Amino acid sequence: MRQKSKERRQKFVTTSSEPVEPLYTPDDIAGTDYLRDIGFPGEFPYTRGVYTNMYRGKLWTMRQFAGFGSPRDTNRRFHYLLKHGETGLSTAFDLPTLMGYDSDHPRSLGEVGVCGVAV
Repeated sequence: MRQKSKERRQKFVTTSSEPVEPLYTPDDIAGTDYLRDIGFPGEFPYTRGVYTNMYRGKLWTMRQFAGFGSPRDTNRRFHYLLKHGETGLSTAFDLPTLMGYDSDHPRSLGEVGVCGVAV
């Protein structure tokens, strides 16, 4: 395998600390039971994805991370985004909400609705 540039680092690992090789071939799964360990798309153990035809039949969800001010403001924004083609919503919450404080808690003063929606 000819490389055009040097690897960024010598070893790559997954978030579970499993090593990731630069290339995998059928020899790497020679002892694997295909139906049990890999399976078909849309079937357990979902190694090939959760949908039978993955994104050939349905595009991935289009999302805009949004949320600001009051719940009413955010609701208006969400309706606008959905009307203009968004297919999913990702909500930005303000700091008090993220920290588990009510909007009227003393520690919320000056932070309600600043960087996301207050819930």
